[in-house]
Amino acid sequence: MSLRIALAAAAVLALATPVFSQDAPAADPAATAAEAETAFEARAETFQQAMMTMQGEMQTALTAAGADQARANADMDAIADRYQPQADAFAVELDAFITSQLPVMPPEGQAQMAQMGPMLRGQIMGAPATIKAGLLQAAAAAAAAAPADSQ
Repeated sequence: MSLRIALAAAAVLALATPVFSQDAPAADPAATAAEAETAFEARAETFQQAMMTMQGEMQTALTAAGADQARANADMDAIADRYQPQADAFAVELDAFITSQLPVMPPEGQAQMAQMGPMLRGQIMGAPATIKAGLLQAAAAAAAAAPADSQ
């Protein structure tokens, strides 16, 4: 859930604040903003799809491990390790996008981004671990509810 919030916040930021190129005064600011927004939205969508794929792989590993918690943790950690570079790279891209937005934002927007940026970065970088923890928690809750259902 927190990954979706981070991605939604990033998407809102992408749509809410235009990017104006300081290095190319001849460029149309509206076109530059649209290109930057489109590029960032595409990267965000790619990242979200990767995290959904990772979640599916983790769910499969968890199911395959059955009651073997050690195996489930090891398999899910291996999956998270494979996807962690994507999370790290997207966090860097988000930082760059936010940084590019700051000069054209009003002071109150800059202050909000100064507070939200590190939080969003942490959520994105922590996405593989957060997804793993959520799956393990859901599995534990389902296992705890199973005996109650059979009574």
